[in-house]
Amino acid sequence: MVFRRAPIIIALVTAAMLVTGTALVPVLSATAVAAECSAPAWAEGTSYRAGDRVTYEGSGYTATMGHTAHPGAGWDPVSTPTLWTHDGACDGGPAPDPTPDPEPEPEAGTPVAANGQLSVCGVNLCNEQGAPIQLRGMSTHGTQWYSQCVTDASLDTLAYDWNADVVRISTYVQEGGYETDPARFTALVNDYIDMLSARGMYAIVDWHMLDPGDPHFNLQRATTFFTAIAERNSGKNNIIYEVANEPNGVSWQTIKSYHEQIVPVIRAKDPDAVVLLGTRAWSSLGESDGSDESEVVNNPVDASNVMYTFHFYAATHDQEYLDTLSRAADQIPVFITEFGSQNSAGEGANDFAMTQRYLDLAESKKISWVNWNFSDDHRSGAVFREGTCSGGSFGTDRLKEAGAWIRDRIRTPDDF
Repeated sequence: MVFRRAPIIIALVTAAMLVTGTALVPVLSATAVAAECSAPAWAEGTSYRAGDRVTYEGSGYTATMGHTAHPGAGWDPVSTPTLWTHDGACDGGPAPDPTPDPEPEPEAGTPVAANGQLSVCGVNLCNEQGAPIQLRGMSTHGTQWYSQCVTDASLDTLAYDWNADVVRISTYVQEGGYETDPARFTALVNDYIDMLSARGMYAIVDWHMLDPGDPHFNLQRATTFFTAIAERNSGKNNIIYEVANEPNGVSWQTIKSYHEQIVPVIRAKDPDAVVLLGTRAWSSLGESDGSDESEVVNNPVDASNVMYTFHFYAATHDQEYLDTLSRAADQIPVFITEFGSQNSAGEGANDFAMTQRYLDLAESKKISWVNWNFSDDHRSGAVFREGTCSGGSFGTDRLKEAGAWIRDRIRTPDDF
């Protein structure tokens, strides 16, 4: 048995730090110049555009992206350096640099402590020692609907009871997601990254584009989002980027073109992180459109340290999909960033037998996987019974059938 977690008391201390607002990430300082202090004072409830200037606590600031300063959110210019650039003190002299808080070290025995910065070696995901590893974990549901399911209590359960290695943070672009309030959803992702980092877990930042299926439709939004996330978190060694959830209705060449534009955006800020690339036909490697893995194998994205995503739902996707995954994993690096035991809508009866065949293949080839989804949605694919998240208790008595089944698979000790 591999000891993968520090004592629970450390987790509770970490959780207390998060609840009380103790800073967990450093604030980056910059040398400031004379500020433009004729600008209006920053005010809650105001909508700002990129380039707007304000004054706040004796200094001038310039907005780096459009956002609304929601009352009570705490998005003042001092607290949100991803939204505001500090221009200098109003007397023209530089403001004193803040004293940075130290970056927390991952707890002994956690996945990040054991593996450090990940990279792609051959067709595998490897740890900093160069050993192939398999990560196993959960995906959130859309954070515009189920942010109440991602709390200190639920993540403690996932880290210290389920023994998960990784959490996928699903930030929908449409459907009431990122496009409605970029600043809010960017800040939410950063909060979740901090919470996962404190528990020594890996975080997949999922750009959950789905409809429209052409990732180019959201290219500018993706550029803004990934620039902000990568710049703010570039010093961390536990971030993985998934840049297009489920491209659909377009060719692999179109998807490849998007990847070759967005990967350099991340590399400019975070050169070492693994980047996950969506594949054609809802990340089925083309299988759902009558193709197969050969289109990616024969025409890979021109980038290094990348992996290709594969999604399956076992009650819908049977032997042909499993065969495609098996062949692909021998030729290109593959990461299963979403799957369920249900039909392709994540609902209906569970097919655990077929799901187990996928997981057995993944274990034999060290393909990492993330299950959909860590919420209390009414569908059978959500692991918790309805009403669980508002109640705040995430014990095994609150699990649906699929939740109990996947918890047992995640809890199996890792070999790293």
